[in-house]
Amino acid sequence: MGLEKILAIGGKPGLFKLVTQTRTGFVAESLLDGKKVTVGLRNNVSVLSEIAIYTLEEEIPLRQVFLNIQVKEKGGKTSIGHKEDKIKLEEYFFEVLPDYDEDRVYPSDIKKVIQWYNILHDHGITNFSEKGDSEE
Repeated sequence: MGLEKILAIGGKPGLFKLVTQTRTGFVAESLLDGKKVTVGLRNNVSVLSEIAIYTLEEEIPLRQVFLNIQVKEKGGKTSIGHKEDKIKLEEYFFEVLPDYDEDRVYPSDIKKVIQWYNILHDHGITNFSEKGDSEE
């Protein structure tokens, strides 16, 4: 499963897998507890494949950040939890993406990236290459 079927829904914790589309939105399944939710068109929804992180020179796709974490952790979960303090999170993220823009990437963004990576890893979604997205 690729990142274009994984969603972040505003106001709801964790990540969701797109199940099906409906006339008024779509149905998504939580990766945290497996519950299905109906999402309307008014909800703020982000597809992980469309998210990018600001660096000093360009925007790096989230999939590349996940690949960097995967290389750093040798394919395992992150060595730091998303609930660590701000300084530890920033130090870790600096190791993963040394030129990230500290003015536009907030600690809350770093927490989300680390939490999302760990959720995806727990569910066996570890192929972050673009080619992996077309495989099901």
